[in-house]
Amino acid sequence: MSNNEGLSGIGASADLLAAGALALDALEAGVRLVEADPSVWTVGRGGWPNLLGTVELDASVMDGDTLRSGAVGAVAGFLHPVSIARQVLEQLPHELLVGEGAMRFAREIGAEQGELLADHARVAWSAWFQEALREDERAAWPQTDLRKLCWQSMDPEIGKDTTVFLGLDGRGSLAAATSTSGWGWKYPGRLGDSPVIGAGSYADSRYGACACTGVGEMTIRCGTARAVVLYMKMGLTVAQAVDAAVDDMRALKGGLVGRVTIHAIDKAGEHAVVAVNGEPGNHYWLWRDGFAAPQRHEARIVTLHPHTGSAATTHARAERHARAAAAALTALGGTAASADPQFSGDPE
Repeated sequence: MSNNEGLSGIGASADLLAAGALALDALEAGVRLVEADPSVWTVGRGGWPNLLGTVELDASVMDGDTLRSGAVGAVAGFLHPVSIARQVLEQLPHELLVGEGAMRFAREIGAEQGELLADHARVAWSAWFQEALREDERAAWPQTDLRKLCWQSMDPEIGKDTTVFLGLDGRGSLAAATSTSGWGWKYPGRLGDSPVIGAGSYADSRYGACACTGVGEMTIRCGTARAVVLYMKMGLTVAQAVDAAVDDMRALKGGLVGRVTIHAIDKAGEHAVVAVNGEPGNHYWLWRDGFAAPQRHEARIVTLHPHTGSAATTHARAERHARAAAAALTALGGTAASADPQFSGDPE
């Protein structure tokens, strides 16, 4: 199973599982294709930059048989963070590397490097920079106070900001994999839930697996992915476990509250997907042995907080500039991302 943005990779994952591959191998291969897909603007190359105009990527993998994981955060200049995360699991005694340490490790293993800031994102960031900053702030850049800019630029995520894959192979092994460029215009160094095992993903072959998209700050506070698997351990069905984790979010007060989509499967292959504060059209992709191709399904929507719609922020307006720029470049035969991307901006 993958979330909506996994379309370009889930077919490859399905083919590998059908051929008898290990779940973790199949998921890594699928996520790599999403990371390389120019039409996905929130994962890999072409993802949204942070406030300084740098694209920082996060990723994780988890093996449900061993409970080993590998994760990286705030990685710049590398095309496939999911594979760096996989090698953290395979080669190190650690579970999570961030920033300079993660990039040093990536160079040591020969991870593929490349430019992450695509044309559409560069245009959008430049438009934001001119619109959101005062003249004195632009003159002082980058020694400008970023705290208020972070809040001014932020608009609630829609749950289309990450790719997550969950898999169950023929041996009964469960695995999870995630990859993201995170919140566009985020404070440099911000980590969401994607590299945080237990918040953004978790897999235990004895019970089930879970992965989340959307406002990672929410799932970090609730420990959502681990909670779903623990609820299954307690005897709840996968659907009941997801509902229990949704109920946990009702206790959130203050901080950042918006949209989260919880994806889960159990050891028998049953699944549940709930879009917390979601909108119509929130969907995911599912493949089972015997399916000719992955199938699209709509997520069940649960509203906890009725006032989480996207605001017309400078970030959202800048993203509109990016859409226009991408369309123009495409019309001219350029190589920018698709003019109709899997877009995570303002729905207005």
